[in-house]
Amino acid sequence: MRRTITLICILSLIFAGLAQSVGCAGPSSANTEINASEIESKEPEAVEGNKEENDVLVYKESEELKYAKEFAIDYYEGGYTVLNSIQDDRKYLLVPEGKDVPGGCEDFIVIKRPVDDIYLVASAAMDMVVNLDALDSVKFSGQKEDNWYITEAREAMEKGDIVYAGKYNKPDYETIYMEGCKLAIENTMIYHSPEVLEQFDKFEIPYIVDYSSYENHPLARVEWIKFYGALLGCEEKAKEIFNEQEELIKKVEAKEKTGKSVVYFYVTSNNLVQVKKSSDYIPKMIEIAGGKYIFENLDDDSTKKTTVNMQVEEFYKGAKDADYIIYNSSIDGGIESIDDLINKCPFLEDFKAVKDGNVFCTTNDMYQQTLSTAYMIEDINTMLTGEENEMHYIYRVD
Repeated sequence: MRRTITLICILSLIFAGLAQSVGCAGPSSANTEINASEIESKEPEAVEGNKEENDVLVYKESEELKYAKEFAIDYYEGGYTVLNSIQDDRKYLLVPEGKDVPGGCEDFIVIKRPVDDIYLVASAAMDMVVNLDALDSVKFSGQKEDNWYITEAREAMEKGDIVYAGKYNKPDYETIYMEGCKLAIENTMIYHSPEVLEQFDKFEIPYIVDYSSYENHPLARVEWIKFYGALLGCEEKAKEIFNEQEELIKKVEAKEKTGKSVVYFYVTSNNLVQVKKSSDYIPKMIEIAGGKYIFENLDDDSTKKTTVNMQVEEFYKGAKDADYIIYNSSIDGGIESIDDLINKCPFLEDFKAVKDGNVFCTTNDMYQQTLSTAYMIEDINTMLTGEENEMHYIYRVD
């Protein structure tokens, strides 16, 4: 009875916090409400204390990272692993199954193995989880079934192995809590809804924010597979996949540079043109593929944004002589013809690439296929060289 009363009090505080952070109406979805009487028998799993006062972490080694800057991995005796998130300075202690939390770990976020029942919101991570053969560790999705371009994820949702648990900003707290979520993996969009993280803290559900989008080298983004390999206990497989991607990219990089210029963009709903900053990984992919990004000095170090919105006139001045256009389909679904492109923005008719018939578009699944990086670079190289190789993630628009 005492446990029931305590839980009711805690949940009252939680939803008082929700009312303050998201307004008196609370979350718009009725499914996000939790009835305390329905969960009176459920308690968050407690973190066990150390059995011996002198039992502490003993450092063993760190993972070698070649490109990634936003995380680090440290290994300790006894099978303990620490994942370091550089951007937010959070440290995650992975505790082997059946073992206790060592002393001196008060500043760590504790995650006990096996790592499963994950609420996966960071869609870029799904491709890595699938390639690590660890899809069974995911129980909840931040994407609906129809929004997944990754076949394995879509099929798992069709079978009910993974259930939709709400978007990043409107999670279904009832489903997440009642069904035993042990870890949430978010992308940086979550910082637009900090109240969600506050609720995870109150429910004692640890969360990780994936900062792979902050990496400015294509292979740095690919190297995040080592992060997920360590999290899910698949380190060796992660290294194999990374090495394979690195080898493919180095083969393309070794080819002769074409010197041809490329502009990569899409037209926003308010008629601005969104392009990538010069320091973003897309311009680096173009460079590795043998081309050069048309906006060579487009950077603003004051923000972490990887894109810049341009007025039409500014974009025209900087990009009209580009040899190739790659239209980014990830936001508006892309284009099927040059007429589609010109309908979006009539002034593009004067562009050199349009006149020469060198207009391409990305496939809709490219951004979910994180491990497509090497193949995307091969595609851009094929575009630049005019070779007859089959392309996978971009296509010519006539």
